[in-house]
Amino acid sequence: MTEKRIAVIGAGYWGKNLVRNFHQLGVLKTICDGAAPIRAEMAAAYQDAAVTADMADILNDPAITGVVIAAPAACHYDIASRTLAAGKHVFVEKPLSLTYTDGEALVRQAAQVRKTLFVGHILHYHAAVVRLKEMIRAGKIGRLQYIYSRRLSLGKIRREENILWSFAPHDISLILSLTGEEPCYVDSVGNNFLHARIPDVTMTNLKFPSGIGAHIFVSWLNPFKEQKLVVVGGNGMLVFDDTEPVERKLVLYPHTIDWQNGLPVPNKAECRPIDLQDIWEEPLKAECEAFLAAIRSGAPPLTSGEEGLRVLKILELSQQSLEQKERGFDSVIPEKAGIHSFQELLDSRQKNAGMTEEGAGIQEGNRLTKAYPGVFIHPTAIIDDNVAIGKGTKIWHFSHILSGSAIGENCNIGQNVVIGPDAAIGARCKIQNNVSVYKGVTLEDGVFCGPSMVFTNIYNPRAEIGKMDQVRPTLVKRGATLGANCTIVCGHTIGRYAFIGAGAVVTKDVPDHALMAGNPARQIGWVCECGERLPADRQCPLCGKTLILKT
Repeated sequence: MTEKRIAVIGAGYWGKNLVRNFHQLGVLKTICDGAAPIRAEMAAAYQDAAVTADMADILNDPAITGVVIAAPAACHYDIASRTLAAGKHVFVEKPLSLTYTDGEALVRQAAQVRKTLFVGHILHYHAAVVRLKEMIRAGKIGRLQYIYSRRLSLGKIRREENILWSFAPHDISLILSLTGEEPCYVDSVGNNFLHARIPDVTMTNLKFPSGIGAHIFVSWLNPFKEQKLVVVGGNGMLVFDDTEPVERKLVLYPHTIDWQNGLPVPNKAECRPIDLQDIWEEPLKAECEAFLAAIRSGAPPLTSGEEGLRVLKILELSQQSLEQKERGFDSVIPEKAGIHSFQELLDSRQKNAGMTEEGAGIQEGNRLTKAYPGVFIHPTAIIDDNVAIGKGTKIWHFSHILSGSAIGENCNIGQNVVIGPDAAIGARCKIQNNVSVYKGVTLEDGVFCGPSMVFTNIYNPRAEIGKMDQVRPTLVKRGATLGANCTIVCGHTIGRYAFIGAGAVVTKDVPDHALMAGNPARQIGWVCECGERLPADRQCPLCGKTLILKT
């Protein structure tokens, strides 16, 4: 009998498919999900597997050797890091993380603990893609010239990530694999329709040093599903259409371009579907089997952490290009500049901004400004006058710190964050992408602000009436967590180590250690200092501390 040694964290939209496949492979031991209805559904469907709401049950189980993470992308880094620290192999759904820095840390951590870090770029395990790669290697379509992908549908629409990060990782991963090189030019354009800061449609153009071109079109506002990859070579074209039945998922078009009297003339030939029956199996099953094989052999998987990191690099460059378009800048990597790497991009940006090595205070690769020694400030960030920033703090792409604001030591300020004016941030705070910390907001030490969460400072604002004399202060006490997309209505205090769930709307003061969810937010439990939800006896199953409520 096969040993049951795999756990799946997140059994919702996509995770339920991973649960099904690992169960069919006979290795599923535990399912973890925070939603009670999902746990009930899993318990009924998989009676031979344990079902829990507490991730600690998985991390502390020595029988579990591999953990599959299908939680929201904003949680990937934290869960994967804790899982690797627990000495377990990790399968993390795409993207590997939401920043290149976090992805790099995971790759480094996996190497240190000698565990497999596997990224869910499923297309590499699809029979049509396997056969497509074989045909390209065999020269069936000649030299590669151009690759084009379309990944379109109506929903699932996310708030913790935009369409680029949600849909494009699969296509970026595959294009990098087919070309075997990094692009020398990345340019993205997009449009926001449903949310002011979250693109729903993007087009990304890539050019490679060998001359190959590619572009990726993704949207979750399309009336029908389309998943198509076109690969153009000198002697033919291959089309992979995953919405077609198996017998037509991969089609060879032996079209060529002939030259007559100095002019290109299309030469069309009969298309030929490629037989996949001899290698066909469900792509997700093949991917799950590849993860198990990597654990057994110890060999790097096809979609390793390093491969996921290469995809993250292109995602970040594409994201920067999108944001630059909103600011009216040109494309991210000017082709004529011959820039071929992420580091060269940063160096070029800094040079173009008039920041010399001396003026920026760069020392051994770390960007340290003279005004803020020991502080990393990305070249695209804006720091106003009369700002205090503590040592060890990092301020990332396109963030803006307004006058009168103070930030403590060892904070991490993500992309597109606005702080101030006159806001106060304590030490060791982490503010994720797309957060504005307005005047009147104070964060004590160790506060976590999830992606796109919202503060307010005027209770009843009007565009045509100035009300800054009516600012209501908001205080977030030490160690509190404010989940992705939650809203904190001004004039309230969030207690020490409180935990505000994703999407919750806080309309009143929150006690210390309270777990809040819903709209309006209500308390549904208690949480430990380490972030774990506490059982009825309020003794943490992870760290062993007991919460004693003040009377």
